[in-house]
Amino acid sequence: MQFFSTLSPSVRQYLLVTGNYWSFTLTDGALRMLVLLHFHSLGYSPIEIAFLFLFYEIFGVVTNLVGGWLGARLGLNRTMNFGLTLQVCALAMLLVPSSYLSVPWVMAAQGISGIAKDLNKMSAKSSIKLLLPRDAQGALYRWVALLTGSKNALKGVGFFLGGALLALLGFRGAILLMAIALAVLLLLSGQFLRTNLGKAKTKARFRDVFSNSRSVNILASARLFLFASRDVWFVIALPVFLASQFNWSHWQVGAFLASWIIGYGAVQAFSPKITASFSPKIPDGRTALLWGGGLTLIPALIALALYAGFHPQLSILLGLMAFAVLFAVNSSVHSYLIVAYARDDGVSMDVGFYYMANALGRLAGTLLSGWVFQVAGLQACLLVSTGLLLLATLISLALPKHTKRDNSIVNALA
Repeated sequence: MQFFSTLSPSVRQYLLVTGNYWSFTLTDGALRMLVLLHFHSLGYSPIEIAFLFLFYEIFGVVTNLVGGWLGARLGLNRTMNFGLTLQVCALAMLLVPSSYLSVPWVMAAQGISGIAKDLNKMSAKSSIKLLLPRDAQGALYRWVALLTGSKNALKGVGFFLGGALLALLGFRGAILLMAIALAVLLLLSGQFLRTNLGKAKTKARFRDVFSNSRSVNILASARLFLFASRDVWFVIALPVFLASQFNWSHWQVGAFLASWIIGYGAVQAFSPKITASFSPKIPDGRTALLWGGGLTLIPALIALALYAGFHPQLSILLGLMAFAVLFAVNSSVHSYLIVAYARDDGVSMDVGFYYMANALGRLAGTLLSGWVFQVAGLQACLLVSTGLLLLATLISLALPKHTKRDNSIVNALA
């Protein structure tokens, strides 16, 4: 505690925001794996499981728009804590007797969880821009990468935690434990998080949630297809494929997906060093274009290996490793660019609009993952992923590039 008091106010707030985000993400990843594995074991089809997450993704779209506006009007501390409150409520809904866990009820609980997740994420990502000087773009890139990467690593731990808790405590026991932990976190967050963080100086109008920035709109479009390309094969198709085709247990599926997410998050955290090894410049539209083009090849190569019958398990494992590295760098570059592009006053509205597109991509990817896998299998999901990545890469052509003058500035800041 004494060490904490010696830190600067901005660093203290960054640690509080990050700790809040970490804890929420851990339970969010665990909840997703609990629901997926529990209902798969009950005999639900892939498309039925996909529909369990339908409201989670739909409400994420709405929440990012409304949440960005609320953050600008009320402050990001309130939207972050409200997200924690809603997640506790969503977990409590899943504690009802098993006979009441119908598809509509679980969809409703997942919808509330989706609202909670995006309020928390939008608040955390928006806060970072406000805790650094405007000209510290190099530091901004590193802080955003660290927050995003560590969050995704913990989401992977959450996947493993979900599978482990399901085996050790059962569905209700695991849910109860997570609800108690988040309730304690909510009390701490309400006490220590700065009250005026992110509150706009001028009264935020709801119509302003739709960005007028060309750069933000282009980046949001690319983000939509980027995340749809991942979720179209990763969310439903891959775990069900591993369980049904390779006869993997809940522990094995949870551990494998957890390891992937942890590695993906670690790469995100080190993305500034990775991109700097290819170019010393702060990322711009050219960076997003080049890394997006490389990522497009990966799902196509995995699908080709599966079609040729080349060691299916090895092909998936190696392909996922390559996908994790390239997708992590792409995601980290995008996450930095939106924070850099966002307006200073009312940053949460631009960030919220961008993550609305992210949520739309996740929604499309989740539904396609269940439907395409059920109709045509994992190879088809991978081919759809390739097409979506191609669209994201083509859209990135229109992102702004640094001018020569910009490059001298950002090099001085790096």
